[in-house]
Order: sequence, then C-alpha cells, then structure tokens
Amino acid sequence: MSTLDTKGEVSDLLEEEVVELHDLSMNLHSLSRVPTRLNWLNEGDTNTKFFHDDMSSKRWCNAIQLIQVNEEHVEGSKI
Repeated sequence: MSTLDTKGEVSDLLEEEVVELHDLSMNLHSLSRVPTRLNWLNEGDTNTKFFHDDMSSKRWCNAIQLIQVNEEHVEGSKI
C-alpha cells in the first residue's frame, strides 16, 4: 500500500494498481473494525435494558389515554 501511495505521488497509477490500492484500503478498514466487534461480542450489549426501558416509557407517553368525542369522554380499552 505504501509503495502504491508513493508511486501515485510521482506518476499516475495504472488501472490495476488503483484497483489494488482500493482493495487494500477496504481490507485495512475492515480489519480495523475487528477489535471493536470482538469486544462487543465478549462483553455483550450492556445497554439493552436501558434502551428497552426508554422505548417502553416513550410508547406509554405516546399512547392515547383519554379522548373526547362529541362531549363524551372515552378512555381505556374502548379507544
């Protein structure tokens, strides 16, 4: 990768060299994400309960508790 970078600074790269440099860059990027994923797999998602509770509370807040229809209040499971 370093060789291709250096060559690209001096002259134009051949199409095959550009493809090779792109592939090497993609592989390097993929490999850089491996430690993070391994850490997540080993430790698990410690925030699952937090996010579940947060979404449950939002669902409750967004629910219709009472509605007025033609001067009549309707609430609970009748809605």
